[in-house]
Amino acid sequence: MAGTALALGSLLVVRLGLSSRPPRSSGRPSPAITWRINRELLSSRARRAVYLAMWVPNGLVVGCEALFVPYAPHAAAVLFVATALGMLAGDLAAGRFLSPATRQRYVTPLRFALAVPYLLFVLPLSLPVAAVAAAVASVGFMSTLLLQERLIALTGEEVRGQALGLHASGMKAMQAAGATLAGLVAVVVPAGPAMATMAALSIAVTVALTPGLRLSDPTPRPRPSGADPCTFPHRGPRPARSTSPS
Repeated sequence: MAGTALALGSLLVVRLGLSSRPPRSSGRPSPAITWRINRELLSSRARRAVYLAMWVPNGLVVGCEALFVPYAPHAAAVLFVATALGMLAGDLAAGRFLSPATRQRYVTPLRFALAVPYLLFVLPLSLPVAAVAAAVASVGFMSTLLLQERLIALTGEEVRGQALGLHASGMKAMQAAGATLAGLVAVVVPAGPAMATMAALSIAVTVALTPGLRLSDPTPRPRPSGADPCTFPHRGPRPARSTSPS
């Protein structure tokens, strides 16, 4: 009975609470169209840098988290809860307490903060210190939200949904790759040094991607009609020169 009531309530919300909206695109979707738009999204160096900055360093840090159980077999839950609280705090700060200009200033520091605390795991840490380090590192995940904002500014409105879908797919793939790589490293060295190794790799990738991120402009601008929806945002027409006689 409870399940039936919940299903009926959901149907009522969908029927009465959602307004009708026209589709953003017409025609039948196909894998070919998806691949074509993905290629166009990745054709811009600025967008590629944003995508890689959201995928690779984060995926490597997820590899650190994948080693919590071998690192602390009887207290791994404490570390997982600490990372969840850190991520929650970072997301709240990004969405509620930071202005757009401030958010963009914090992109680079937060990308480094995501991995630096895990370098401490090369040392023998007490559980409270390890939990604090994991929580502080997870605050750095808010850099992904800031980079998503930058991605939206670099993408036309017609394909923003697919742009975020490409980000989600790449993020999941890199998280799986990071966890796999962390497991391979942990076969050779203990869990703590393996986590520090993954953090060092994340920092190295972040350093390598920083010059490319300078190409991205976080300020959204209107796109001229008829332009490629994946192109870099238009900077707007130049003001017309005065034609009045001097």
